Amino acid sequence: MADVLGMVRGDWWPIDKVILAYFGATTAVELAYWSRLPNSWELLIVHLAGAVLIGLSVYCSPNSISHVFRHWYPVFYVFYCYKEMSILIPALRSTDADAALAQLDFDVWGAHPCVWLERISSPLLTEALQIVYSGFVPVVLLMGLILWRQRRYSDFRYYAFLIPVGFLVSYVGYLLVPAKGPRFVLQHLQTQELRGLFVYDWLRATLDRIESAYFDCFPSGHTEMTILAWWSSRAISPNLARGMIVYTLGIIFATVYLRYHYTVDVLAGAVVAGAVIWVAPRVYEALGGKQGKGAA
Repeated sequence: MADVLGMVRGDWWPIDKVILAYFGATTAVELAYWSRLPNSWELLIVHLAGAVLIGLSVYCSPNSISHVFRHWYPVFYVFYCYKEMSILIPALRSTDADAALAQLDFDVWGAHPCVWLERISSPLLTEALQIVYSGFVPVVLLMGLILWRQRRYSDFRYYAFLIPVGFLVSYVGYLLVPAKGPRFVLQHLQTQELRGLFVYDWLRATLDRIESAYFDCFPSGHTEMTILAWWSSRAISPNLARGMIVYTLGIIFATVYLRYHYTVDVLAGAVVAGAVIWVAPRVYEALGGKQGKGAA
């Protein structure tokens, strides 16, 4: 029964502590650069309200609503933190790293990969890869949904720790190494526009509206998070894990082919994913979490 409810009065979970620490750090940054930020008070109020909601969920009497909120709130908090970066990065950073990242790619490959890949471009391939790329968030959430449906709440709570930590680490990377990506910076070198068949234009436009930061290249969050989702899928089903390997490789190729990322972003995303996989269990336990048998 305790595992089903997953909470005890005053039981602060590791993800609560991580998100509150992240809120504290970003609030400190916002206070330090208060005059540069638009809607500074709004950012502060959202942080305070978010922290209060977490506290209320920790100490309130267990019920079905608090049970769902307690397990799923990181999805909404992490999304807000991503949108917040679209405000912080332009306000705090006066230069970007695109030129350096593009040059690194060129030095390694002797060409810009996204330009070179024009020779294999086709509407069918573009359409397929855009669908794969756009399915990134649903696929990452799917692993959590499966664990939830199976009532493996201990494993779910660890996954709900691992994934938000991965996202938050990538946001720090965006702030430290802001970059828009090759589709903006190397557009003048492309000799042909990408064209799909049916939903390519709609998916690309929808992602552009959602991913409003446009400084979210380094590290590649798509690479990092799909690797984390694949790693976690091994505890769910061998067949699912094999399918996730294929999907992850498709995502990695799509990030470059569709001109969203430099290959150095992809490498950084893979390195960060490996670091999170290695560090997260230790941090989780240090913060008082207990992993289920399939969590690692």
